[in-house]
Amino acid sequence: MKTVFRGRQDYIPLWREMQEFTNTRDEITPDEIWFVEHPPVFTMGLNASEEHLLAPGDIPVVQIDRGGQVTFHGPGQLMIYPLLDLRRSNIGVRNLVTALEQSVVDLVAEFGVAAVAKPEAPGVYVDDDKLASVGLRIRRGASFHGMALNVEIDLEPFSRINPCGYAELKMTDLHRLGIDLQLQPVSEKFLPHFLRHLKLKG
Repeated sequence: MKTVFRGRQDYIPLWREMQEFTNTRDEITPDEIWFVEHPPVFTMGLNASEEHLLAPGDIPVVQIDRGGQVTFHGPGQLMIYPLLDLRRSNIGVRNLVTALEQSVVDLVAEFGVAAVAKPEAPGVYVDDDKLASVGLRIRRGASFHGMALNVEIDLEPFSRINPCGYAELKMTDLHRLGIDLQLQPVSEKFLPHFLRHLKLKG
């Protein structure tokens, strides 16, 4: 497993890189996890409805190839991209989603914060406010896209959309929950939980 903290990257080139990695990998390609931050962008999933895009303003909107509705990515949000050969590791898609969610639940529990996952609305929530969102794509038995974890982010752009297709859904971040960590330390705390839940080695 190769873990890469890539800092701030423009969304579209990184998305194309994920696609290329997935399209060209073979049965011996090592799995990778990318931790990234993006400049402001709204992304629309494959079946996303434009009715949930209320007033994007000057923030770019990109139609992409993951599941889910519309969401916002921006500075202060940690993107977690697991590029995994699910067939090789015998990991089901539901297991991957659960591992992503539960790793955030475990991470915030270290700081005394109680979070939950909701099977009917993928992601991680604290008192009904959404802390992390999940949107995956599986191609050729391998995963890409992943999870957006709000660390210390401007929440205003979420008011310009119905986040993940839910009107009135409120968002939160680690900073507002009293967890004052930067992106890279958050990635370092997240990773061991994630590997443990999937029974993978770092």
